[in-house]
Amino acid sequence: MKELIGGPGTVCGFILRVAQCVCAAASIGVMVSAFGFSNYTAFCYLIASMGLQVLWSFGLACLDVYSLRIKRDLYNPVLVSLFVVGDWRPVEGETCNSLFHFHERVGLEKAHKPPNR
Repeated sequence: MKELIGGPGTVCGFILRVAQCVCAAASIGVMVSAFGFSNYTAFCYLIASMGLQVLWSFGLACLDVYSLRIKRDLYNPVLVSLFVVGDWRPVEGETCNSLFHFHERVGLEKAHKPPNR
């Protein structure tokens, strides 16, 4: 397979995984610090999804370190397919949860709005 910048088992890939893990952890911190976050089910699911993202990114960062230490590439087609599906799945879940949270919030705002006279 052709070696790509930021691919699995490269220094750039390791840096990107660490950045992904840090951003997911920071977003969890921001969401948890919001007042009343536990009142919204979709918000709680989004936090859980981001927690899984942190674990996935950290695990792949550790795999990158291992690959760099033993100087072996990770360009196995089956392994790369696993990375693609593993990276794609949390993004889909986070997007669906965000949209659900938006619709839940808009529905609450409409419910509390006084009728026009």
